[in-house]
Amino acid sequence: MVRILAAGDLHDSKATAERLAKKALDEKVELIILTGDIHGYTHGNEKILEPLIKTKKKILFVPGNCENTEEYQRLKESAQSINGYYVTYDNVGIAGIGSPNWQLSHDDDDFALIEKQFKKMKPQKKILVSHLHAKGTKAEFSGVEGEEILRKAINKFKPDIFISGHIHEAEGIEEKIGKTKVIQVGRKGKIIEI
Repeated sequence: MVRILAAGDLHDSKATAERLAKKALDEKVELIILTGDIHGYTHGNEKILEPLIKTKKKILFVPGNCENTEEYQRLKESAQSINGYYVTYDNVGIAGIGSPNWQLSHDDDDFALIEKQFKKMKPQKKILVSHLHAKGTKAEFSGVEGEEILRKAINKFKPDIFISGHIHEAEGIEEKIGKTKVIQVGRKGKIIEI
């Protein structure tokens, strides 16, 4: 079993990063997954991940719409991007699709990236991580429609867990799409065991 702290939408809050680092240590997680918008709407805090790095936990992330190219490259120096890639951690496959530079939708090319990851993935347990939420999920109560491509990926590849952020007010919402557990995360962070 892998114990994960999943969070997102830090928006350059050092206090949030420190609180999440404490939670990662207190909860004895093995892995931290960030769903993007680590930075905010202005030039990002270059040391935002520092409290999390100090925990010595492995950090995976996808960029959110608030990460510009420069910030995204800088984040990749401190944490492992899974934007268009997957990793295997303790026999759990974790794939990601981000949305940097104010990308607020996904297209067929993004679906092809997700498909490529899932075709290569060997572990029995699988997680899909995105900044944006999937179409038809409860996060749409916000008035922001979810992504059709993400819903299609969930339906086709049936990950055990789908994690997303983006809609701050949806943090904590959990639901099922078929056998996939859908989890909206945010600044508080959610402990996930798989």
